[in-house]
Amino acid sequence: MKRIVITGGSGRFGNIIKKHKTKYKLFFPTKNQLDILNTIKIQRYLKRVKPQILIHLAGLSRPMKIHESDIQKSIDLNIIGTANITKACFKNKVKLIYFSTNYVYPGDLGNYKEDSPLLPVNNYAWSKLGGEASVKLYKNSLILRVSMTEKPFVHKKAFANVRTNFMYHDDVVPILFKLLNKTGIINLGGKAQSIYNFVKKNNQNVKKIFLKKNQKIGIPINSSMNLKKLKFLLKKK
Repeated sequence: MKRIVITGGSGRFGNIIKKHKTKYKLFFPTKNQLDILNTIKIQRYLKRVKPQILIHLAGLSRPMKIHESDIQKSIDLNIIGTANITKACFKNKVKLIYFSTNYVYPGDLGNYKEDSPLLPVNNYAWSKLGGEASVKLYKNSLILRVSMTEKPFVHKKAFANVRTNFMYHDDVVPILFKLLNKTGIINLGGKAQSIYNFVKKNNQNVKKIFLKKNQKIGIPINSSMNLKKLKFLLKKK
C-alpha cells in the first residue's frame, strides 16, 4: 500500500481529502510534526514515515491581501517552505505533487496551456510561481495549476464577466488520486465559464456583479485554462 504524506492537511482542501475513501495510506502531519520552515523536522518525519508520495498543500493563501502587506510571510511559506519540501523529497526519493494556481497565467486572454507564457497577476500568484520554480528542478514531481473553491461558495456575490475554471474541492479530490503517477505540469479545473454562471448552478440567490477594468482587486479578468491535457490523461487512465 502506497504511503502518502499531505502537508497542510488542516486546511480547507486538506479536510476534504481526509473524508475521501482511498486505497492509499494517508498521513496528515501537524505543524509540530512537520514544519515546512524547519528542515530537520521535515527530514525526521519523512525518514520515520517513509512515504512514496508527498502532496504539498501547506502554505499561505487567504486573505489574498496578506501577500501584499506581509511579503516576508508570503516568501517564507510559499517559496522557501516549498523549496525545503522539494529538497527533502529529492533527498529521500519521494514523489512530490505541488498545488499551484491558474493565477500564474497573465489572466487576460484565457485558454492557457501548460506551456503558455506566465505572468502572475498578484503577489499571491508570484509566491506560488516561486514555489513552482524549485519543484520544477526535481524531475520526480507534478505541478498542478488548480482552479478550485469551497462548496458552498463563500460569497453572496459573483462576477459575471470574470472567467475561470472553478471546480469544487470535493470534485478535485478524485481527480488528484488519478494523477498520482504523472509528472510535469497539468492544468486542473472545470468548464471555462464566468464565476457567476458556475456559482448559480448551486445557488440561485447569488447576486450578479461586474469587475470594472480599473478595479484593482488582484483578480484576472480571464484566467481560464486549456484542459485538453487533463482530459487526455483521465481518458487514458
